[in-house]
Amino acid sequence: MPTAAYGVADATAPLAPVTIERRAPGPKDVAIDILYCGVCHSDLHFARSEWFPASYPVIPGHEIVGRVTAVGGDVTKFKTGQLVGVGCLVDSCRTCPSCQEHLENYCTTGMVMTYGSPDPVMGGMTAGGYTTDIVVDQDFVLSIPENLDPAGAAPLLCAGITTYSPLRHWNVGTGSKVGVVGIGGLGHMAIQLANAMGAEVTVFTTSPGKAEDARKLGASHVVISKDEEQMNAVAGTLDFIIDTVAAGHNLDPLVAALKRDGVLCLVGVPANDNPHPSPAVMGMIFGRKTIAGSLIGGLKETQEMLDFCGTHGITAEIEQIPMQEINTAWDRMLKGDVKYRFVIDMQSMKG
Repeated sequence: MPTAAYGVADATAPLAPVTIERRAPGPKDVAIDILYCGVCHSDLHFARSEWFPASYPVIPGHEIVGRVTAVGGDVTKFKTGQLVGVGCLVDSCRTCPSCQEHLENYCTTGMVMTYGSPDPVMGGMTAGGYTTDIVVDQDFVLSIPENLDPAGAAPLLCAGITTYSPLRHWNVGTGSKVGVVGIGGLGHMAIQLANAMGAEVTVFTTSPGKAEDARKLGASHVVISKDEEQMNAVAGTLDFIIDTVAAGHNLDPLVAALKRDGVLCLVGVPANDNPHPSPAVMGMIFGRKTIAGSLIGGLKETQEMLDFCGTHGITAEIEQIPMQEINTAWDRMLKGDVKYRFVIDMQSMKG
């Protein structure tokens, strides 16, 4: 089925209109009319081959919310008209230990990403949500709580689960003292989620002007990370820190902010030409501290996150744009000029 989309032809090209082919729904497929698609920094990293060489053209977008328009004959989980989402994955091997434990995001055989992966059904490469519609196996479709604003819910499919998963894995809850590094698309979700879990949240930012926003989102404390005195004051006070910044920076002051047995979890991924400096080993040894990483989440956990957000009324702070403004949005995203996630109104491609 011909489908209108926006994509890039190479690593330096602007996003431009293109027509792609979507498959007809198979027996276990769900066809979705895309209403909104979030704009993730990883869309830009991937399209610009900043992490690894991409296969072009690239049709980005993995924060997808829409309505079901058709279901295959064997579909039991969804019905026409239902509000649904698609995140970063559209398939996996389903048989490896990680898949068997509902951790498809760590599939050892190779997960199929929503865009930029070899397409096992159509051939070629998968195409993401910068399109008017998509067809996905029911096992990789998620139910969006109807009480949530669908545009604000779109970034939950990546920014939400990317921060929820490590908070859950490291047992953040009532009484936990949690640090969040950065107040952007990921960071502003981490603040809300950790606060809703009952944690006392400390935000690290280089921007004093974001302190008021951090507190509105649920932070109890704000530390200006460029201020050595403020950093020294929080040394040894935090159980868990989630670092959402996608640019290289010194991790040692953050390790110093951890209590004994504390964990610094990296979820922001810098481009290859701007890595984090290697951390000092001594700061980790004295305190048995850990630097870890976390990658999105599996389908079961992503649905858990969406239900949690539905219960607590959590969505992303967004700025809606028409698709025709996507190149400007990418430029602004690079400069940090958005509070805190762009979301594309896909009706702008349907008129």
